[in-house]
Amino acid sequence: MPPSTQASAPGAAGTGLTTAPTSQPNPVNAGSSLTPAAPRTAAVARLQAILDRALKAAGPASGALVYDLNTRQAVYAHQALSGRPPASVEKLYTTVALLRRLGPDARLHTTVLGTGHLVGGTWHGDLYLRGGGDPTFGDSGFNRFWNQGQGPTPNQLVAQLRGRGIRRVSGRVFADESLFDRRRGGMMTGLNVDLPDFAGQLSALTYDHGTATSRLSPARFAARELVLTMRGSGIAARTASSERTAPPHAQLLALVSSPPMAAMTRLMDVPSDDLFAELFTKQLGVLFGRGGSIPAGSAVTSQTIADFYGLHPRILDGSGLSRRDRSSPAQIVDLLREVWHTPAGGELAASLPTVGVDGTVEFLGARTPARGRCVAKTGTLDYVTNLAGYCRARDHHTLAFALMLDGPSNWTATVLEGRMVGAIAGY
Repeated sequence: MPPSTQASAPGAAGTGLTTAPTSQPNPVNAGSSLTPAAPRTAAVARLQAILDRALKAAGPASGALVYDLNTRQAVYAHQALSGRPPASVEKLYTTVALLRRLGPDARLHTTVLGTGHLVGGTWHGDLYLRGGGDPTFGDSGFNRFWNQGQGPTPNQLVAQLRGRGIRRVSGRVFADESLFDRRRGGMMTGLNVDLPDFAGQLSALTYDHGTATSRLSPARFAARELVLTMRGSGIAARTASSERTAPPHAQLLALVSSPPMAAMTRLMDVPSDDLFAELFTKQLGVLFGRGGSIPAGSAVTSQTIADFYGLHPRILDGSGLSRRDRSSPAQIVDLLREVWHTPAGGELAASLPTVGVDGTVEFLGARTPARGRCVAKTGTLDYVTNLAGYCRARDHHTLAFALMLDGPSNWTATVLEGRMVGAIAGY
């Protein structure tokens, strides 16, 4: 494990992150949530019959596991050891890795650095807008729509520059996205641009969820928006026509911070935001792996899940868009079981949308006992429809579950999963 990620005040050589020290792996419970099996009571038989019918309708390539966290018994299992594409259920692993490695209070920083000096209101030299991998940096109006009003803005940076007495920049304002690689998409498109899934482009310096143009990369778009904000506030400045990494001797002039990681994991998980997931994965790669890439960060997530929980799913990205990712219902439920009643588990549950209420599960099981009593992460690719999370049952026990339906259309599978999660909550 690398040294602690506690960072000093981010300067030119900083990583753009403030965290608490990393925690050490806990002893792993070597047991599996497949055993022991609950006695076949009338309630168990009723639940098993409902889930059996749904899985029969889904076809032979599906599996499920339901586990009672209070009695520590498996209530239902069907092909629970078979690995399948988790799709966005993969974000459960990403979320836990972020919370274990960085902590819920970690924040990412976007900074303005300068080379030169200030004389009479003029900064004689260049400025660098340096990205720290914060996906929430952007316009305040956009953030109200996309990020529930959270996220720093260029206005906050400009206010700090004005506070230093800067009214003109003689040089240029450069974009610095050097913290991560410059691959704009995920594994599904060979790391190339993937607007349908990401609704933006990946970069260490994003603005308004990775907005770019045909002529401007996400980083240069962000620098342009900063310059426009500077001009609107009475600071004369010009955007550079190229990107450039801030030199080591550049001095820190302004800094804004993201929401805490606990808030950002909810911004990722409730709408199932793939851009957030991959930027956070690259962050893990920078801090604990071999650099700011999806493969490097995925390796860190895999190692974290293995070290802390003894689980070995195949994790190739942070979002679950890769069809080569593999996880079984048993591995997912084992993770949910192991984190339950731990600080990371509490934050994980808080990050998930509530069934029948919000996010990607707003309309799922809305007319069943699951409404308001289950939190769950969806995972959807073509003909892959997954659901995993926690339900509070009628007897007030908490059940961890993973439903992985491969084969039927997404619409058909969603209907089936609505029935299944309703039965789980009604157990």
